[in-house]
Amino acid sequence: MFLIVGLGNPGIEYAETRHNVGFMTADALAGAYGFGPFRQKFDGLVAEGRIGGEKICLLKPQTYMNLSGNSVVKAAHFYKILPQNIIVIHDDMDLPVGKVKAKLGGGAGGHNGLKSIDAAVTPGYNRIRIGVGHPQGGGEAVVNHVLSRFSKADAELLAADIEAVVQNIGLVIEKGVAAFSSRIGELAVKK
Repeated sequence: MFLIVGLGNPGIEYAETRHNVGFMTADALAGAYGFGPFRQKFDGLVAEGRIGGEKICLLKPQTYMNLSGNSVVKAAHFYKILPQNIIVIHDDMDLPVGKVKAKLGGGAGGHNGLKSIDAAVTPGYNRIRIGVGHPQGGGEAVVNHVLSRFSKADAELLAADIEAVVQNIGLVIEKGVAAFSSRIGELAVKK
């Protein structure tokens, strides 16, 4: 069994913002693979289904980004899911819009959702990083950036990124994050 976590912030005011690309991808996965409806559980919204014959728990933490680890650790503990079977999908300001990267483990890179999960679980889980671009400056500019919505052009790039993740997520499950990363790299070359 795998736990796939899409990171974001709950509430209509955060819908479709850069910080919520994890939620957007989780919704796309649920739709594409015919998951059951999302229901409240583990301080989050959970949907269950299968991808490539493997049972999947799809989680959208509802604790706000900074406390995402609380929700993830509850789901992982309940289902007895090891870190290597956890896939976290999140926004990454160090990548431009239109770029997706994946890896096993690593640092949080200033991402508060990842910091929370690292502290609650361990850093040894799979990460799918979806680029949202970086603003000029830091501090308040960063907060305003991640809570902003995408331009029309960037939204089109994001839609293609999410579709690439949806179509290739089975590689992480069946062959590991390196196989997924390689495939995403091939797709990027074709763009």
